[in-house]
Amino acid sequence: MTAHPEGWRKSSRSHQRTSCVEIGRIGNGAAVRDTKDRSAGYFTTTGTQWAAFIDAVKSERFE
Repeated sequence: MTAHPEGWRKSSRSHQRTSCVEIGRIGNGAAVRDTKDRSAGYFTTTGTQWAAFIDAVKSERFE
């Protein structure tokens, strides 16, 4: 049986914008999807991968 993401949410910094991503909880990781095309599906990451991504964003590695 495949688990389905739960608790989809947008960043509080997204405000009312429509071109954002949503994050859902899946097992010990995260699922990510495009708010403009939710029917396109989502990708998943492990908890470790997600934590590394968040750390990189917070340290401005993508600026």
